[in-house]
Amino acid sequence: MKNVSIIGSTGSIGRQALDVAACNTDKINIVALAAGSNIELLLEQIHKFKPRLVSVASRTNAEKLKQLLGDNKVPEIMYGTEGLIAVAAYSDADIVLTAVTGTVGLLPTLKAIEAGKDIALANKETLVAAGRLVMEKAAAKGVNLYPVDSEHSAIWQCLNSEPRRSVSKLILTASGGPFRNFPREKMPFITPEMALKHPNWEMGHKITIDSATLMNKGLEVIEAKWLFGVRFEEVQVVVHAQSIIHSMVEFVDGSVIAHLGIPDMRIPIQYALSYPHRWPNHLPRLDLLSVQQLTFEPPDLDRFPCLKLAYQAGSTGGTMPAVLNAANEVAVTRFLKGEIGFMDIPATVHNVMEKHRVISNPELDDILAADRWAREEAGR
Repeated sequence: MKNVSIIGSTGSIGRQALDVAACNTDKINIVALAAGSNIELLLEQIHKFKPRLVSVASRTNAEKLKQLLGDNKVPEIMYGTEGLIAVAAYSDADIVLTAVTGTVGLLPTLKAIEAGKDIALANKETLVAAGRLVMEKAAAKGVNLYPVDSEHSAIWQCLNSEPRRSVSKLILTASGGPFRNFPREKMPFITPEMALKHPNWEMGHKITIDSATLMNKGLEVIEAKWLFGVRFEEVQVVVHAQSIIHSMVEFVDGSVIAHLGIPDMRIPIQYALSYPHRWPNHLPRLDLLSVQQLTFEPPDLDRFPCLKLAYQAGSTGGTMPAVLNAANEVAVTRFLKGEIGFMDIPATVHNVMEKHRVISNPELDDILAADRWAREEAGR
């Protein structure tokens, strides 16, 4: 039995993780949940999984939840950053699933590592902003980081404990999003409603927009560098519209191992929670006779400049990836609100990166300061 804490239980990954838990009640025990402001859904999760600790975004949300729970003494209810950290470092947890979006996941992930918890990481921004610090702390504590993103889970499974010297390159696949063949002259007029229609995956709003701009793939390149200890030039992105091959590894002898499966996040979530074992499930199986055709093409960096910006930020290093990520988070939020256009997202990120003075070997305070500065600059 694994005791699991989930940070971001009402989001897309959190809900799917609880689906996995519901199908494996003899193997998974949910001990703590952290959510935002979706109190109604969180209440359902509390009744079903009976966690002992719960955190919400604000004191107001906490008071509302207490009223809805009535005289129940369990779970303990906390809120804000203090609550997130408490869930992450909860003493009874064996593993913490970090499933929030954005750098809000950084501090609780670090606190979970300090508490000696293994991490199932579905928050790529943590490694984008502070990859060196996170990996160093995890190594010092002997903590395992299990990737949940479908691409990184695929690479992890393809590597299968092969030594680093055997690897020639990692190949991340991208669906290309809804605008892979969209007329270029019409891209400035893309609306949030259009961008939120991902052809293959069901995801939250922010990550869906990132997939449409290919920023998501850029963030994954930076994450792969830290997770697998490779150089940026050893990470290749290819557009694979069918989303059947989730990623590949090329080895020094020319062999290529690919991970295939249906596009369903419950599979990599379950593997991160079950490792080193594989648990059976009742999810649909991949039918290659129905797929018939798998296609590949290079990403169009002129059409999708966010991917190029991510490579530049990763190569520059230091505080630049944190700035890239923070500026993108603000730009995506503004796009979803209708304040800026689709192509203003990469323009905003580029302008903020141009103004940033990089700190080469940042500590946590430097990273958080760069994050704050980039958000203020992107907001202008």
